[in-house]
Amino acid sequence: MTSLWLDGTRRDFSSEFVTSSEFDVVVVGAGLTGVVTALLFARTGRKVALLEARTTGAVTTGNTTGKISLLQGTRLASIAKKHSPSAVRAYVEANRAGQQWLLGFCTDNSVAVQRETAFTYANSVDGTSALRDEFDAARAAGLDVQWTDTVELPFPVAGAIRLEDQAQFDSVRALDALTEEFVHRGGKVHEHTRVRTVRGNRHRRSIHTDRGDISAETVVIATGTPILDRGGFFARLEPQRSYAAAFTVPGDIPHGMYLSVDEPSRSIRYVPVDDRELLLVGGNGHPVGRAASPAQNLEELITWTGKHFPGAELTHSWSAQDYRPVNELPYVGQLVPGDSSILIATGYAKWGLTNAVAAALALTAEVSGSRKDWSVIYTPWDWNQISGLPKAAVVNGEVAVEMASGWVRPLINRFGSSDEPQEGEGRVVWDGIAPSAHCTVDGVAHRVSAVCPHLGGILRWNDAERSWDCPLHGSRFASDGVLLEGPATSDLT
Repeated sequence: MTSLWLDGTRRDFSSEFVTSSEFDVVVVGAGLTGVVTALLFARTGRKVALLEARTTGAVTTGNTTGKISLLQGTRLASIAKKHSPSAVRAYVEANRAGQQWLLGFCTDNSVAVQRETAFTYANSVDGTSALRDEFDAARAAGLDVQWTDTVELPFPVAGAIRLEDQAQFDSVRALDALTEEFVHRGGKVHEHTRVRTVRGNRHRRSIHTDRGDISAETVVIATGTPILDRGGFFARLEPQRSYAAAFTVPGDIPHGMYLSVDEPSRSIRYVPVDDRELLLVGGNGHPVGRAASPAQNLEELITWTGKHFPGAELTHSWSAQDYRPVNELPYVGQLVPGDSSILIATGYAKWGLTNAVAAALALTAEVSGSRKDWSVIYTPWDWNQISGLPKAAVVNGEVAVEMASGWVRPLINRFGSSDEPQEGEGRVVWDGIAPSAHCTVDGVAHRVSAVCPHLGGILRWNDAERSWDCPLHGSRFASDGVLLEGPATSDLT
């Protein structure tokens, strides 16, 4: 599965990794948060290194739907249920700052952007109620949203709200332009460099990678979820996986950017490609590692598209991983309170293109001592975190259930078939004293540990992406056990 944005030749910005190198700032993770943060620090004249375990944009940024919008489904209503009106307004201002910075960069660097109206729509009476809540929250936060019953979609809706002058783009083209400026300003990009841990004290940090150690005064962990467990953010985030697909469609494709409030969710936009337009549809999300068949989730999305857009032909399909914070606001700031030498940014709840840039602006401002007024809502350590405790109890209760059932299931099935799985299949079996993960991909049989090295969860087979996914905190591994993403920092054995 390769996204529309990642399907093509890209420039290699990576440079030679030199063990024991010293930097002012090391940024871990080369998605939008990491690249913008690294660039902003480089613009101040600091010596900066950007470390990426895979390639730039390989994870969430390269698999987004590419919407740069302040109308974000029902995010504002969700935030308003747990926080004050001033906090909701600050969230909007943070995202506005991120949006304006990103669009300004795209204008200055000739990155194509399409200005479009964003729509959040409902298909049902219950959906309309949620839509009304979002409309009220958006108006109270200062957004000029409008209610409408008229949309370009090829199916009826019960209502919609619209916000004009939002934007969409190719996220990878923008990321490459950002990376190019970073390198031009002396920054070092090290791809295929996995960070295992960070040691040292608040005066100087040692970053331990699979290629050697380097050091820095400040370390920014800009991975999807923090790879350092200090701070316990894995227990404050809910990992979610969702799907997207691009299609050729005979006839006209709706313009505007659409997102449903009803489940299963549907995200719809067009994509200009050369002299034609493609249809991009996303949705069918679920907690990581807990879908009976991710392949079926993707197939349902494709079938739905064919029903509503007759003649649609699939060109690309992919998936993305996002993390929803239990208190509904992103966490941006110190990994542990009182220590500014390790900073984190996470919890964008699928709206990373604006939040990522806002986070980068907030982090660089914090280090320079000129804090943004709106950045207070991103603080990971304040009394507002209490609002997330009920949700945290639910999320971690589900994690406990998954932990227990994951270990019991292989015991129950230990007397089942011992044959190798068929092509594209995987299963967990009890092998000796511990469960192991067996699968067959491209004719090759793999056997690895079924135990996630993060906190011991039992992995589940993802039949859409042929990967092993952890239902606890979202770590994912390739069929041969190589780590793909998540809070884990080592491969399966």
